[in-house]
Amino acid sequence: MTHIIRRDVLAGGLAVAALAPAADASSVLAQEKTPMYGLIGQMLAAPGKRDELLAILGEGTNDMPGCLSYVIANDPTNADALWITEVWTDKDAHAASLKLPSVQAAIAKGRPMIAGFPQRFETTPIIGHGLTA
Repeated sequence: MTHIIRRDVLAGGLAVAALAPAADASSVLAQEKTPMYGLIGQMLAAPGKRDELLAILGEGTNDMPGCLSYVIANDPTNADALWITEVWTDKDAHAASLKLPSVQAAIAKGRPMIAGFPQRFETTPIIGHGLTA
């Protein structure tokens, strides 16, 4: 008789578990996964050098492992300013990119044309077109 009761309890417990709402798989993965890393920054070019600096920055941004998005935009209110928006799989991927030969070469070539970095914001991207959740 004891075996029947245990079997009934076990079967009942499994039935309840099967009927209970399952945890959303994406929310469980999101909690376990390292968060994405984002940067939004304004870069000032030396007067009249924005387009030249833009071209140099564009050369050094190909083939960066872990880079999900890298956008360089002109600031429509400041003829010498650029906005750079980046999304990386994680903060370590961004740090590793700064050691890439192509990025190092772009930094060295562009440095004389950079007048400053007046604004810089770190973000934690969550969702967006082209990003993997």
